[in-house]
Amino acid sequence: MTWQERIVIDQKILVGKPVVKGTRLSVEFVLELLANGWSYEEILKNYPQLKREDIQACLQYATEVLKEEKVYITP
Repeated sequence: MTWQERIVIDQKILVGKPVVKGTRLSVEFVLELLANGWSYEEILKNYPQLKREDIQACLQYATEVLKEEKVYITP
């Protein structure tokens, strides 16, 4: 599975933020839940429209975006 199968970017949904396909739940929101200590099980219980693979896709998307990020250190 690749994140492209589960994450979409559409200007008409949340102003173009990446979201889990078929929902209005952004990748950012799912990552924030994980960062705040929510387990996969808690997320799936509170957002039954999500699947475990959707959470994984959010993590994969974030990883890919960060890999492409360039950091320039100025003296």
